[in-house]
Amino acid sequence: MKKPLALWVIIALTTTSAWAHIIAYDLDKVNHGQVFFDYLIIGFEHIIPMGIDHILFVLCIFFLNTNLKSIVWQASMFTLAHSITLGLAMYGIIQPPANIIEPLIALSIVLLALENIFFTTVKPWRMALVFLFGLVHGMGFASALSDFGLPKNAFAIGLVAFNVGVELGQLSIILFMYFLVARTFSENTWYRKRIVIPVSLVIAFIAGFWTIERIMMI
Repeated sequence: MKKPLALWVIIALTTTSAWAHIIAYDLDKVNHGQVFFDYLIIGFEHIIPMGIDHILFVLCIFFLNTNLKSIVWQASMFTLAHSITLGLAMYGIIQPPANIIEPLIALSIVLLALENIFFTTVKPWRMALVFLFGLVHGMGFASALSDFGLPKNAFAIGLVAFNVGVELGQLSIILFMYFLVARTFSENTWYRKRIVIPVSLVIAFIAGFWTIERIMMI
């Protein structure tokens, strides 16, 4: 393998083709350690810098509260959910059409951003909502991962590594925002009015545009 997989560009699928057991045969002779590292990088890069929609979703998780433990717990619930549907899709158990999943991903960002605007605290349904949206995002991850395929001799390793990379990308965003924004400004009385609500409105607008745009492409 002359070039590291981390340098490949993720091309988003626009068809309804199945993603099951897409094999990258050129990786069959690569050792498991290298496979894990390569797919970890792919997963991380699918969040930073390529996954702007997933970044906005994580920001929505971040802005409703400033408790780091609560934020990480929500992000972990999101990871658990998307790991389930990603695995099911890559193993061929489900075959979600990308042109349906992509609008749903955008819509999930809109709904979470609106929740940040209309609610000031984390409600009991928040975890269930994040988990449900994580299931949807996992199908979107399957679309991206299918562009690379997975090595036949290390299918599960590549799948796990990709999920780990995604989680590391999410945690990087959370920690960056926590130390840059939450610890600096969250104690101010104007934090919600001047930061949380305006940022959430911008996110809702962007994701709303994506939702309409992706629906128009169906």
